[in-house]
Amino acid sequence: MSERLREFHPSEIPDAPGVYVHRDRFGTVIYVGKAKNLRRRLSQYFQPSQKLRADARRRSLINSIFSWEYYVVKSEDEALILESRLIKDYAPYYNVLMRDDKRYLLLKLDKNSPFPTLKAARVRKDDNATYFGPFPRGTALKSTLEFLLAHFGLRACRDAEPNADTRKRCLKRIVKDCLAPCTGQVSAAAYQQQVNKMLQVLEGDLTEPLAALEAKMTAAAEKLQFEKAAMLRAVRDNLLAVFGRKNRNFLHAALPAVGGENAMKELQKSLGLPTLPRHIECFDISNILGKMAVASMVVFRNGKPARDYYRRFRIKTVHQSDDFAMMAEAITRHFRRKLAENRPMPDLLVVDGGKGQLSSAVSTLVKLRTPPFAVIGLAKKHEEIFIPGRSEPIVLDHHHLGLRMLQSLRDESHRFAITYHRSLRQARLSESLLDEIPNVGKIRKQQLLQAFGSVRKLRQATVAEIVAKVPAVGESLAAKIVSALQKSQTASILPAQPNEKDM
Repeated sequence: MSERLREFHPSEIPDAPGVYVHRDRFGTVIYVGKAKNLRRRLSQYFQPSQKLRADARRRSLINSIFSWEYYVVKSEDEALILESRLIKDYAPYYNVLMRDDKRYLLLKLDKNSPFPTLKAARVRKDDNATYFGPFPRGTALKSTLEFLLAHFGLRACRDAEPNADTRKRCLKRIVKDCLAPCTGQVSAAAYQQQVNKMLQVLEGDLTEPLAALEAKMTAAAEKLQFEKAAMLRAVRDNLLAVFGRKNRNFLHAALPAVGGENAMKELQKSLGLPTLPRHIECFDISNILGKMAVASMVVFRNGKPARDYYRRFRIKTVHQSDDFAMMAEAITRHFRRKLAENRPMPDLLVVDGGKGQLSSAVSTLVKLRTPPFAVIGLAKKHEEIFIPGRSEPIVLDHHHLGLRMLQSLRDESHRFAITYHRSLRQARLSESLLDEIPNVGKIRKQQLLQAFGSVRKLRQATVAEIVAKVPAVGESLAAKIVSALQKSQTASILPAQPNEKDM
């Protein structure tokens, strides 16, 4: 076990729910877990008996842990959501659950409809709709959604503007728990009043629906309708579980901030920076043996991600595995544009890597003649911070707020680069499906992709559509293409390994 883990003291850890992150000696996230009690859970990892009694997988994980960090949250549900998000972002090597594309349910209110309703959704889209969630209790959420729609008389149909034809296909006309805007008997204003009442429930005001449920439960019990009373009690419990006061904090759950004013001040002091690092930019490289190389640039402003300023680069001039040259190309392109547009320089530039990457970045900036600003390299091994002109690195305590902000920045840049790299690999894998079809050569492949935009859209096309859009492809070949693509499955994205960047 590393010397850094020997410093562990249970009293340091709060007795509260949260999420913990384990890193290896390169600073790579290797495991993400949640706990009802962080102190109890983390202490289990560092007990000497674990190295002897634990199963092989757990022993391997424990032996790989070099540093750890934790995030305190307000409830177990928030911990579950945060754990899921971090696992999807970093795909830690030792996590075997939640590495697919499944997402917790959201609730979506479509503002574009004159008679909006609440629906379950998996993905938050930029469609002018209001989203609530995510919610980890899917079964309880679906039950609660059905109750809310019926209680407030909101429609459950899919039509944006329900009409008489919608009414014919609707089952709610039988149970009569809908205001039926399809009949024209309710105005948009009256319907919106019910929507507003429902929104109050989503924000945690459960007074009215709980009172209604309690009254129905009492009435059912007095009539000896115990099954109905039990069903109503289950609806009440689900309502409290999903929207109760203690769970409202996860309606918009996000990664706890690890930056902020204090983190910036500590970083300025520890690194001797001339100014407070309010605007930090960080570069990372991702490639496989120099192939499909990409670079990412992420920005933190006032200690928090500023995603509108993120940039990604497809490396164009480097065709071999040379991270230093790739870093130089990305920095050249970014700062040359900044100079041309007379935009301000960052307070601090961070490059993911040690002395080599730092030297490449500094020499590139000198050639560009940029105004002076602070530049550092953050090496994953021991989380060492390298500064130009200083031979020995700075090593901060792994609980140092400034270091945690740098780690968060570095991890975000790595995630952004890996995401872009995976999308390129996915596109390459999808396009390679066409290479396996007889008589589809390079020219026809280009024609097909130009006509349909992607293999995914081509897979949805019919034989007639292919022939119509690509005259060089006859009906017989088009039929073979359709058959081959329907039989194949879309190539899955390869899971990220801890050291994918260095492959």
